[in-house]
Amino acid sequence: MTPRSEGETDASRALKSALLRMHAATVLFGLSGIFGKLCACTPAMLVCGRAFFAVGALSLLCLARRHAPWQGLRCRELAGLALSGTLLTVHFVTFFMGIQLGGVAVGTLGFACFPGFTTLFEALAYREKPSGREYACMFLVSCGLALITPSFSLADATTAGLAWGVLSGAVYALVAIANRRTATNMSGTQACWWQNLVIIVCLLPFTAEQFSSVSDLDWLWIACLGLICTALAYSLYVSSLAALKARRAAVIISLEPVYAILAAWLLFGETPGPRMTAGGLLIVGTVLRMNRA
Repeated sequence: MTPRSEGETDASRALKSALLRMHAATVLFGLSGIFGKLCACTPAMLVCGRAFFAVGALSLLCLARRHAPWQGLRCRELAGLALSGTLLTVHFVTFFMGIQLGGVAVGTLGFACFPGFTTLFEALAYREKPSGREYACMFLVSCGLALITPSFSLADATTAGLAWGVLSGAVYALVAIANRRTATNMSGTQACWWQNLVIIVCLLPFTAEQFSSVSDLDWLWIACLGLICTALAYSLYVSSLAALKARRAAVIISLEPVYAILAAWLLFGETPGPRMTAGGLLIVGTVLRMNRA
């Protein structure tokens, strides 16, 4: 075997390994909704507890790498992390509100429309006029949301869950824009550590009294969220980016709602009806198209 062919084989193996890690991370991100559905505590308590476990796991990771989370950060970057962490707090709480009210499929599909909000908000923040294709994509996502809306009354729990999911997607779009401004000069582990710390600071005053009433089983689900769906999933995601182009990674991450809905179907019997299936396919297909462009 020539040195060139050996190099190509190594590159191919690295790519396959990165693809497996990215898909594994996407599955774990999708399982967030499953654990959120299983947990009986309030969304605020769920998010705060998750952040505690995530900070603990990421602290051990930073210790193993001998790189402190605050190393090399300036006050301006810390202020940016405080803002993005606060927005992330709102995102997670609204996301799990959507899951608990509307179910995994509805809450996840509501969140899945965030690329459309990102396009809209970036156009406002950076004065970047959306293209005709982007307007068409936002229209198709809106049609998908209309299809999966059971009724246009917030008295309907499923509709309320969808509204919370859409709100979580809108807030996450703001998180993405904030990260674009502030998180470019730091590692992903650093950003994740600080953002989860901010989540704890934001929610602890409202959840401190709830800690003693959380059942052992709920602590298990919260630990799974913090350790598996946050720390492990994020580590797999970041490590795979070394061999994957950002656009390809975005396409794979777009499959998160698919994995979440399949898991909910198998575990909870949440079988999507024809309208939800059509709306979900329209939303996920449009998001995939946006990320491929």
